[in-house]
This record gives sequence, structure tokens and C-alpha cells, in this order.
Amino acid sequence: MREYLSYAEQAGHYFNRPHEVPARSALETPAAWRGPDLAGSDDWRTPLRAAHLDEIERALATARETGKATGALTAADFPLPTLSREIRRWREELVSGRGFQVLTGVPVERWSQEEAELFFWCLGLHMGRPGAQNPKGDLLGHVVDTGEDASNPFVRLYQTSSRIAYHCDAADVVGLLCLREARKGGASRIVSSVSVYNELLARRPDLVDRLYEPFLLDIRNEDASGALRYLPVPPCRFAGGRLRTFYHSDYFRSVQRHDDVAPFTDPEQVLLDIYEEIAMSPELYLDMDLHPGDIQWLSNHLILHARTDYEDHPEPERKRHLLRLWLSIE
Repeated sequence: MREYLSYAEQAGHYFNRPHEVPARSALETPAAWRGPDLAGSDDWRTPLRAAHLDEIERALATARETGKATGALTAADFPLPTLSREIRRWREELVSGRGFQVLTGVPVERWSQEEAELFFWCLGLHMGRPGAQNPKGDLLGHVVDTGEDASNPFVRLYQTSSRIAYHCDAADVVGLLCLREARKGGASRIVSSVSVYNELLARRPDLVDRLYEPFLLDIRNEDASGALRYLPVPPCRFAGGRLRTFYHSDYFRSVQRHDDVAPFTDPEQVLLDIYEEIAMSPELYLDMDLHPGDIQWLSNHLILHARTDYEDHPEPERKRHLLRLWLSIE
């Protein structure tokens, strides 16, 4: 059995969220954090210790000695006997805690890009089950400005230096490993989707139920056959005391370009606008700069993420570059 999921398998796992009834009162959970409360804290940053780095170096050597292709490697091919306890704690933070975790100190400056890719893929095998990030089956994404035109609706904005609006990815967890940072800008902006929901409840409880009904998600011509142009996706599901949210500002809005899609009703337009206004409040969001050797793990059920625009280095070898993993947690 392959160790990774296809794009469709991963999306199916992610969107199969249990639901009972809409949450009608504010949720008090560790995931309902506010950015200013965390900005001065280092609780969400974990520096890798020297012993862990030694273990990682030994695991890299073991994985290379197998001679296996990256997609054929298993967690056993990258043994982490002591770090595995920390990994369980990180995973629990993503599933039942604040919904994000940042690691620091990965020695990417002394590794080749191939070594960094091997490390990140194998660490992902310990965190969860990796999956493809597009219908083409790409398993390890490269977040870098390739010179694409950000105004082209079919360009993935991570291939530009443009601002990226709030969204979730179609996987339980997204991970980023920073290899190189931009000359200026490019901050990661995250917000608790639970806190956004709580604030919406306080301001406009009359709009909340619409979040449990499907919005159409533009798939931006990613279906090669052309038969599938959009999908119905309810932003919120609530069961067992847990709110799980999928939100994609650009793709929920751009679906209106299709002739057979009805315009938003006035309440729907108000809902989208207020939801995003709340998410953009400095009282809620947290900005962080990712530096070389930092890893950011985010739950796509509990966190909306965005990016500020950036100015890159002119030298190609110094351009901002992050590796991206999508993971399912089973």
C-alpha cells in the first residue's frame, strides 16, 4: 500500500466532517484564541534540541541507505525514537489544542534542497499521511514566486509574490518548511476560525445558520476533463462539541464567473463580507514571519491562513522558498 493519499482521497477524508446541529453559543476551547494574546508568547514555538537534530541526521542517513524513491518511504525508514514523543504532542495540539504549532532550528542552511525535501517528507510520515496537493499528484509543494501574473484567475497565488486571502486547504493539516525568506514582507497571517465564528455569533447570529449550508467552490479549471467546474461545500460542521471550518475567500467568490451560478443573495453577500471583516481584525489575527529552518503546522479545520505580499531578492538563488506538505490525520 502506498504511504500517501491521492488528491481525491485526501479531499474526501478532509471534507467528511461529522455534523449534528449548528453551534448556537460561543465555543470555549483552546482553539478559540486571539492573536494579541499569543503575540508576546513563545508557547507555540518549539526549538529543536541538539539531541533531536542528531537523531534527524541519523534518520536521513538511514532513509538514503534504503535506496527507495521518496514516495515509497515509510515512517520506519526514518526512525525517530525520541522525537516521536514530541511529534505526538504537536499532533495533539493541531487536533485538540490551538490548531497550530511552529518548530524552529531545522538546519536547512547546511543541507541541500534534496536533503531538506527528504527530511520534510519523512517528518510528515510521522505526523500523518501525506497527500497530493493538486490533480496532477504533486506531493511536495514549492512555494516560490515563479513570475506568474497574480491577476490571472487560474494562477495559484503561491506562485506569485502577491497577497493571498484567507483560505483553508483540502487536507487536515498543512505544513510549511522555510528554506529562504523574502527580502521584505511575506508574513504568514493566521486566525482562529473558532474565534471568527464566536464573533459572528455575537454580531449577527441571524447569519450563522447559512454557514452550515453549501457554498459553491470554484475549482478554477483543475478538472482536466472540464466536466467539473465547482463543488458544493458547507463551510461549517459541528459535532461532539467541535467546530470544523473550511473557508476559501477567493474560490467561494470567483465561482460567480460561471453563467449557471446564481448571484449571491443579499444575506449571503453580507455574510461573506462580515466573516472576512472579522477575520481581518487585528484583535483576532496573528502575524508571524517564517525564517529559514522554521516549520509551521496548521489545522485546516481550526485555522484560516493568509499571506501578506512581499518583495523578493533579485538573485534567483536567494528567492523566498518554502516547502509545503498536506497531511491527513487518521
